[in-house]
Amino acid sequence: MSCLSIPSVAASCSLLLFTCSITGQAHADSMSALIAQKSVQSDTHARYISSYRVVPAVKVSTHSTIQRASLPRRSTEVLPTYNNNYSTSSTYQYPEMQRQAPQVLPAFLSGNYDNVDSEYLPLLSSAEMQSSMAAREVVSTARKMALNERTIIKGGCWDYLNAVFNRAGVTRNTIHKGTYAQGPYASSSDIEAGDWLYYINHGYNGVEHSGLFVGWVDERAKQALILSYAGENRREPARYRVYDLSNVYQIMRPSV
Repeated sequence: MSCLSIPSVAASCSLLLFTCSITGQAHADSMSALIAQKSVQSDTHARYISSYRVVPAVKVSTHSTIQRASLPRRSTEVLPTYNNNYSTSSTYQYPEMQRQAPQVLPAFLSGNYDNVDSEYLPLLSSAEMQSSMAAREVVSTARKMALNERTIIKGGCWDYLNAVFNRAGVTRNTIHKGTYAQGPYASSSDIEAGDWLYYINHGYNGVEHSGLFVGWVDERAKQALILSYAGENRREPARYRVYDLSNVYQIMRPSV
């Protein structure tokens, strides 16, 4: 068994201490570098936080600031009738509608009817009282058959009006003759109360139809009160209704 000499042991210890010293120094340097890096990161984060400004929350009010416009007072002054030289100024006031005084209807129109609107009874009264003798007979006979007797005729519109003219004891003269498709179509000034009209029924698929003319509701718009009979097994009396007479292609007028 060999033994190491004391100088050899001393040299080995010195070498070990030197190695540990070097290792400790390297570890210390590594820790210093890591601490420096963390310090830089912390400083950068602090500068970022300090540069960021927090915007306070906006306060939202639920109180409405909308104000309703006050309505202008309606003028009681009646302006002149509308004409083509109207003004487009914003100060224009529409005239008040003038209501006509209710007319006293004759006794033969007193009653409640479901086949004529009451607002058209004065027009029917005027047609019966102001027409020529032959037209008056036709309008009067048609009114009795439609409103009072509620007569039902087998057939359609032609059959009903033919029965009216026969019962009134008058003949009919054709004063305007055209065709359904090509016309010529009559002017509104050519039509009188008691006339038997053929026209295009724009209110019902544009079919051809015939009816008894009573009077104009709005002549400029070609809207007129007509006695119309549907017939064809509907079992309904004739009815006074407003029709569009833009395309009247035949007029037959009663005569004695």
